[in-house]
Amino acid sequence: MVEFSADELKFFARETKAFAYLALVLSDGTPQVSPIWFDWDGTHIILNTARGRVKDKILKKHPVVAMTITADDPYKYLLIRGRVVDETEEGGYEMICALNEKYHGKYEFPRRPGQVRVTYKILPEHSFSET
Repeated sequence: MVEFSADELKFFARETKAFAYLALVLSDGTPQVSPIWFDWDGTHIILNTARGRVKDKILKKHPVVAMTITADDPYKYLLIRGRVVDETEEGGYEMICALNEKYHGKYEFPRRPGQVRVTYKILPEHSFSET
């Protein structure tokens, strides 16, 4: 696990509303980068997506990630590499609602018929920052 400095922990504060750019590798070896909402539980970076999406499929097959987190100043960033340590559908809709509240100020996230939300926990293993 990575120990983050006080300046690095600012990226994880709910009021910062930083975005993470999640990098994954597709089965054909090409990269995929997605801007995502995230949360932090003090140990893990928490992501949420819908079952069957590209992120979900890749994270299940190849549970290692790289991401860059930025906030207001693009010259200040946090790079993280880590691995998935937990994945669950339980509480998935509530997690996307909590993320919607963080980023948009309202809890309720639109439900889509048949959509199943899944939450992934990422354990940071390496980091580098410009803060």
